[in-house]
Amino acid sequence: MTEGLLGFAAMFVLMALRVPIAIAMGLVGLIGFAMMRSWPAAFSSAASEFTDIGAYTLSVVPLFVLMGNFVTRAGMSRDLYQAAYAFFGHRRGGLSLSTIAACAGFGAICGSSLATTATMARVAMPEMQRFNYSTSFAAGSICAGATLGILIPPSVIMVIYGIMTEQSIGALFAAGVIPGIVATLFYMLAAAWVTKRNPSLGPPGEKATWAQRLTAMRGIWGVALLFALVMGGMYGGLFTPTEAAGVGAMGGFVFAWARGTLTLKVLQEVLVESARTSAMLFTIVIGASLFANFLNFTEMPTALKDFVTQFQVSPILVIIAICAIYVVLGTAMESLSMMLLTVPIFFPLVTSLGYDPIWFGIIVVCVIEISLITPPVGMNIFVLSSVMPNVPTTTIWRGVIPFIYADIVRMGVLIAFPSISLFLPKWLGL
Repeated sequence: MTEGLLGFAAMFVLMALRVPIAIAMGLVGLIGFAMMRSWPAAFSSAASEFTDIGAYTLSVVPLFVLMGNFVTRAGMSRDLYQAAYAFFGHRRGGLSLSTIAACAGFGAICGSSLATTATMARVAMPEMQRFNYSTSFAAGSICAGATLGILIPPSVIMVIYGIMTEQSIGALFAAGVIPGIVATLFYMLAAAWVTKRNPSLGPPGEKATWAQRLTAMRGIWGVALLFALVMGGMYGGLFTPTEAAGVGAMGGFVFAWARGTLTLKVLQEVLVESARTSAMLFTIVIGASLFANFLNFTEMPTALKDFVTQFQVSPILVIIAICAIYVVLGTAMESLSMMLLTVPIFFPLVTSLGYDPIWFGIIVVCVIEISLITPPVGMNIFVLSSVMPNVPTTTIWRGVIPFIYADIVRMGVLIAFPSISLFLPKWLGL
């Protein structure tokens, strides 16, 4: 276990020296593996990891990334926002509620929190500014709502967790549906609570007629159809998760083309952006896999499990401690890297305590959501700041605080009632 702790220390030193985290993990993993075994064995392990990236099952990742980029260019986010605004916009804080609802809908066809942040910032922020919303409250609503992109399926984070732990991706997607709805409601309650305390932060917008609401609802048929096609086809047994991702990417292409937003230049940009994002994800996966191989040889996961069991503490306290560790790590690490780094350590411990691995996957994703909006490395904050450079980062931090409180309460609910996450997979027989 000592070697594993030294490996973590070396990795954090490299990160402090501004070495990219994927390279830091891979370098420490490679050198540590070589020191414990041999250099030929280390290079052989590295070659194996590079080969494994070409596995068919991993093709689901770039396909879902491509799907998200197509639907972003198709302008579906604006239709979702207009539909949500038609029902919530006239209420106090209604534009914030509309933004959160639109983020949930967009997350169902995008699967990326960062893409949801960038897209909804361009759609929702101008409207909230037009109705004199507090900049801090508006920015906080966008950043928090966008975290739903990795919880509501399809989710790239869930796919990678499923591949790492050899769990059913379909079961993980099903398990994320109800917690995603719960998360949306908690964020809406947080927004309502903020505006109840200070109504000037979110004045009501214009009230839509029922005719306008029906027109707005007709505008989101493409979103509903694409979600039903991908998820319904997968659970109906028509195709596998990888095939579902391919169908989703093709569906996104068709919608973008049908709406006239897909020129040859845009298509090139979408393909290049998808390739760049996929390459970044796979680089992090390779680095984390090398580090995980090193940790396995140090027997750190087994030592951690033995260390915890000797004290005979309540399993629920172990889960709470793991969540606390994730929150702390989230203040200094990017979310995907954090998951890839910690799951190989915590997963054996959690399953040995009798917890369902699908449930633990949802808990991990939910804690990662919190890390996306916690200082100082909350990625959603930096994405919004880059899209809206006139909004100071400190202003955004203030805006997300009420939503972080909502996240903490929601985590307590999901931990206390695992059936919220497991009901749908069991009902579907997954």
